[in-house]
Amino acid sequence: MIEIFTDGASSGNPGPGGYGVILRSGKHYKELSEGFRKTTNNRMELLAVIKGLEAIKTPGHDVMIYSDSKYVIDAIEKKWLLGWLKKGFAGKKNKDLWLRYLDISKVHNVKFTWVRGHAGHPENERCDQLAVAAGKQKNLLIDSVFEVENAKTNLM
Repeated sequence: MIEIFTDGASSGNPGPGGYGVILRSGKHYKELSEGFRKTTNNRMELLAVIKGLEAIKTPGHDVMIYSDSKYVIDAIEKKWLLGWLKKGFAGKKNKDLWLRYLDISKVHNVKFTWVRGHAGHPENERCDQLAVAAGKQKNLLIDSVFEVENAKTNLM
């Protein structure tokens, strides 16, 4: 079993943000994080899950993902995502990331556990620290899909 702990953060929504991930399996432990100059909290929550799954080098693992994001967990567990997919994500945000999640989630046996955010869960607290710190870095990455979609919306 591989455990993945995730969190996303955004200062302003949209604004600069980042994600934090912990991967743990037996004695193996790895932390991941990246920051983006303009994004949203939901994008970072979902990207954390994706990046955690993409970091697993071989297919077919049992993976438990711990997240404090009701947006991510409910979309998957309550099968909203499948409905969004059938309707071509009409009126829904983050299509690019949801499609990326669908691709990588097929590689493993993925399950989710919701954890209450900012409630003293050690790994969730560490992921929050990683996400917040990533969003405060000087050389932030560009969330190009979000910025392009946002620019189109603002032109209309």
